[in-house]
Amino acid sequence: MSEKLPAALRAYRMFSVMAAAFVPMALARRVKRGKEHRARLAERRGEAGIARPRGPLVWLHSASVGELASVLPLIERIRSRGVNMLVTSGTVTSGGLAEQRLPHGVIHQFVPIDVPRFVRRFLDHWRPNLALFVESDLWPNIMIETSRRNVPMILVNGRLSENSFRRWRYLPDTIFNLLRRFDLCLAGTPGDAERLSELGAPRVVTTGNLKLDVPAPPADPAQLNALQDTILGRPVIAAASTHPGEENLIVEAHRRLRENFPGLLTLIAPRHPERGPGVVAIAAAAGLKAALRTRGERVTPVTDIYVADTVGELGLIYRLAPIVFIGGSLVRHGGQNPIEAAKLGAAILHGPHVWNFADIYSALDDARGAALVTDANLLTARLGAWLTDPVACAGVTDAARATVESLGGALDRTSQSLDPYLMQLQLRQRAGHA
Repeated sequence: MSEKLPAALRAYRMFSVMAAAFVPMALARRVKRGKEHRARLAERRGEAGIARPRGPLVWLHSASVGELASVLPLIERIRSRGVNMLVTSGTVTSGGLAEQRLPHGVIHQFVPIDVPRFVRRFLDHWRPNLALFVESDLWPNIMIETSRRNVPMILVNGRLSENSFRRWRYLPDTIFNLLRRFDLCLAGTPGDAERLSELGAPRVVTTGNLKLDVPAPPADPAQLNALQDTILGRPVIAAASTHPGEENLIVEAHRRLRENFPGLLTLIAPRHPERGPGVVAIAAAAGLKAALRTRGERVTPVTDIYVADTVGELGLIYRLAPIVFIGGSLVRHGGQNPIEAAKLGAAILHGPHVWNFADIYSALDDARGAALVTDANLLTARLGAWLTDPVACAGVTDAARATVESLGGALDRTSQSLDPYLMQLQLRQRAGHA
């Protein structure tokens, strides 16, 4: 007997079935915009070009670059136990990160579009024995079809913002139906745990934010040395993971500051690399000389703005700039991750819209390891103050590093919570080899 789904989920499933006819058109449009890999479109329909490995398989799904980066140490721990792993994600940039940094033997696929037949095709091929979902990327059909196969499902580094919580309260039966499918929910913060529990999640445990335990991002030594030699002696600031509307403010701050700081160089790494040419255009409209990294353009003595429109190079940016504005925070996006910048010794500036990382930003601000700016005037003033006073800037970086270190430990707690499930898979694997 099939389960009775809430009306909203039945409507969603019906809509997704009908929408399947438009998937080829939507995918073709996304390919033109650089948002899909043309050669790997079949994966979005649940078609795999790789054989399933023999034995038990752990499937981990993360939405994009930030989520995948946060669980790389966890993936390494699971893989070190000899367990097969499949990792899925949904963006081109996350696919690039997977190619660069997933441990040897871990398979990456793009997650199927949330259409029932695509999802069933994906599950028929991979037959996962354990499914781990990272943070909050919960697609209804994927969750329903996975749980119907009695695959244990665990939410890892679970996150539920206040805004999402308020929206889900208008559909209590729907979110309860989805959350109850989890065997275990490992929440990033006590607030996340409370909100997940109130909406109906069973067995909620606060393990902490895995992003705090991620090692500082790497940087290619040759690339780093080359850029350091090029910009030697110049004052440098950076803006990382910026969103539309923020680059204009950064460019304006640079324009105001360069009179007092001759040779000032601003590095901008847009959250979505395909926006790089647009950032160059913004700089040009302000009368500034810009260079684009993906075009192979070099930093010269007259370069004002260097746009790093690449994947996986924030480690390079944070090592070059002593002061970094973290984007997604002067626009209503919710803020991007400040932890990597703190670990690499950058003094952090951010806007008021940081609910995605509210607890971390609050701790950094309280420890004076970061500073809040609300507009171009305050952004310019704070950048100028720290450029003028390197000692004060160093005090901010020390406070940020100490704060991040004090909040760690989530990786160990998450591993301990997953241990009973992984032990069962290992025992099954040994029995299969016997």
